[in-house]
Amino acid sequence: MPHITIKMLKGRTDAQKKAAAEKLAAALTEAIGCDPSHISVAVKDYTPEEWQEQFRTEVTENDAIVLEPHYDPKELLK
Repeated sequence: MPHITIKMLKGRTDAQKKAAAEKLAAALTEAIGCDPSHISVAVKDYTPEEWQEQFRTEVTENDAIVLEPHYDPKELLK
């Protein structure tokens, strides 16, 4: 453990997702000193429409957020 879930808009390739997962895992290993073999990473893809509700529940109403985004998710609908 730890487990990372990346939530992003649809459209990235499997290679891009794998590269992002590997870099996040490496950064996490460096930041907290965990064993890299204990890290798992999942990727969930969303349409801009699907992300609206996810943003509300995962970001706006989430007390565990430690790094807040600075954008309006409605901008993704344009």
